[in-house]
Amino acid sequence: MSSPMLDSRPRCLIVDDEAPLRAVLRRILEQQGFHCRDAASGVDAVARLEEEPASLVLSDYHMPHMDGVELLQTIRERWPDTAVVMVTAVSDVELAVQCLASGAMDYVTKPFRVEEIRGRVGQALEKRQLLLENKTYREELEARVQAQARAYEELFLASLQSLADALEVKDPYTWGHSVRVGRYAMAIAIELGLDEAQLVQIELGSRLHDIGKIGVRETVLNKEGPLTDEEYRHIMEHPVIGWRILSPLLRDAPVALAVVRSHHERVDGRGAPDQLTGEQIPIEARIAAVADSFDAMTSGRPYRAGMAVEDAVAELQRCAGSQFDEGCVAAFIRALEARAFPLPDSRVRRPTMRAA
Repeated sequence: MSSPMLDSRPRCLIVDDEAPLRAVLRRILEQQGFHCRDAASGVDAVARLEEEPASLVLSDYHMPHMDGVELLQTIRERWPDTAVVMVTAVSDVELAVQCLASGAMDYVTKPFRVEEIRGRVGQALEKRQLLLENKTYREELEARVQAQARAYEELFLASLQSLADALEVKDPYTWGHSVRVGRYAMAIAIELGLDEAQLVQIELGSRLHDIGKIGVRETVLNKEGPLTDEEYRHIMEHPVIGWRILSPLLRDAPVALAVVRSHHERVDGRGAPDQLTGEQIPIEARIAAVADSFDAMTSGRPYRAGMAVEDAVAELQRCAGSQFDEGCVAAFIRALEARAFPLPDSRVRRPTMRAA
């Protein structure tokens, strides 16, 4: 069994089909403080490295079954942090240079002197150390860049959420609407088995789906009564307004943009703004349409109380296949039955009816 002192020494693997040469190299390197092992071929060397990786490999060029070049390529692929020094005859110097181009740290020509072996090995390990330090620096730099990018993204999303909050200040009866729609939409998406990347964009799009209402006249937004045809057309401009506001900001989030633009489309083609039908409407927007409508129905307005949950569900079922995607409605009901989200609180959400 290796002692702790032996285990702490740098590992070296000597690969050559000539046993006497291996013995000479082993003696030299052990005097330099290495813990050495040896192998008679490239195939044996790979097996040794699988058992115990090494900091340094000294490899002959001409060997049976797997020559030095093949061994070098294998080491570069599987143990890239290992320094390789090629040992070759003077007549093979050109091949040794090719090995340098393939990732060897250095080469030694036969016959060699002890001082030459020590010098070449020392240089190879210095190069290895520099490469390891550079690798660590790059990894740390990449980690810092990623952390900074996440911080910028969080600030960006916070700014967008501030826009949504500003909208809800304009329309106090929809306070919390975007958060609830996001919660319902995520529950539907999970029931439908959408992947994580889609879930992230669905939540973002749902939180921002009504951002275009910033461009809607407050007299229309806060009207205490049914809308006229002109007022309805005006308020239904908000999906395109929101899409235009967010397009420069969400270039990398096309799904979220689709939710913003298409959450008022209907599967029968009678929606807005593009009169898309069925599967022409992105699934994420079909999900948001169900979530948005449920919250709109269960939310109170100045001129009406919000519906009971049971009545809103019945309305979704009645309109499934015409206004809403049937699969999305079914998924919403499953999530509702599984209590995947809190139900509307009538004490908070339904305003007191005004006296006539």
